[in-house]
Amino acid sequence: MSAPPRDGLSVLIVSYRDLRHPQMGGAEVILYEIYRRLRERGHRITFLTGAWPGSPAADEIEGMRVVRVGSTATYNLAVPGAYRKLRREERFDVMVEDLNKIPLFTPSFQKEIPVLANVPHLFGTTVFREASWPVALYVYLYERLIPASYRRCRFQVLSDSTRDDLIGRGLSAERIHVIRSGIDHELYRPPDRDGPPGPVVLYLGRLKRYKGIELAIRALPRVLEAVPSAEYWIVGEGDFRPALERMAREKGVEGRVRLFGYKDGREKLDLMAATRVLVYTSPKEGWGLSVIEANAMGIPVVASDAPGLRESVRDGETGYLVPHGDVDALAGRLTELLSDDRLWGRMGRAGIEWASRFRWDRMADETEELLRRVVREGRGEDGT
Repeated sequence: MSAPPRDGLSVLIVSYRDLRHPQMGGAEVILYEIYRRLRERGHRITFLTGAWPGSPAADEIEGMRVVRVGSTATYNLAVPGAYRKLRREERFDVMVEDLNKIPLFTPSFQKEIPVLANVPHLFGTTVFREASWPVALYVYLYERLIPASYRRCRFQVLSDSTRDDLIGRGLSAERIHVIRSGIDHELYRPPDRDGPPGPVVLYLGRLKRYKGIELAIRALPRVLEAVPSAEYWIVGEGDFRPALERMAREKGVEGRVRLFGYKDGREKLDLMAATRVLVYTSPKEGWGLSVIEANAMGIPVVASDAPGLRESVRDGETGYLVPHGDVDALAGRLTELLSDDRLWGRMGRAGIEWASRFRWDRMADETEELLRRVVREGRGEDGT
């Protein structure tokens, strides 16, 4: 059984996906950015994550060990046995469970180490927008069991909205810690250009039904009446893509809707640099990482007035919030930002200032402090 580095913690992260998973998203990026920094500080980091066809069972990402088991459908069933095997190989100080799909109930199947529950957001009733009724009910009922199974755990969340959701489910406010996400300011910064970009509206993220991506397609005919050269760019991949393509044809705007698939690195940045407005019309988010990344590049955002997004978007300053599902309101706000250069510039500058507050190192500092607190409490050294 190997020991953690001196003065460091041995942290086991249990998460459905890791950074290399084909369907990884913002939640996986956040975990990676936090824990690679903690590894650099001398902590030992192990990920126990889900496998996908062709994935290696054992891997390493920047010095962090990755062990993959099960599949999307069976990961939750494979975790207890995989954990027991890992436990025989290494002494862990703390487990971080990423409650990002359905709960794994880690405090129920092991009592040896304390658990920090990391919650990007909970689906609640929004799961019925995405999944079939039996699957949605399964997820919904599993989430209802969180207060009973995790009542002695501390929780790390990204937003006040998620904190309030957990409190509403019966968890103690004192045990819920809001730690805001950071961004990479070397990567996301205002591009060099002469004047505003063209009239491009961008969605950036996974293509899932519950994200509300189609609302901008429904708004596009009205936008085109005022801004005939406007385009809607959709960057990301997912199983909702065929439906989006069909909707664009039905609305007669297929020539103005471009689906780029998944993009990263320089390609992603080039697309963002050519963007005038980011649109994010999900009915519920944990925070809105893409919102802050866009703001850092001077791109205003039009988003649903929904949990998480109403915290990442400063309404009337860095962009606009519109009632979720109100296509007329969405079209109106998009048209304003596409046609008014002065308004676009003012909101873009405010967005740059707002985004400057969010730093990965600060998030890593606060997470490290919380992890040590969880470990102390698990050892009976901290009665708070």
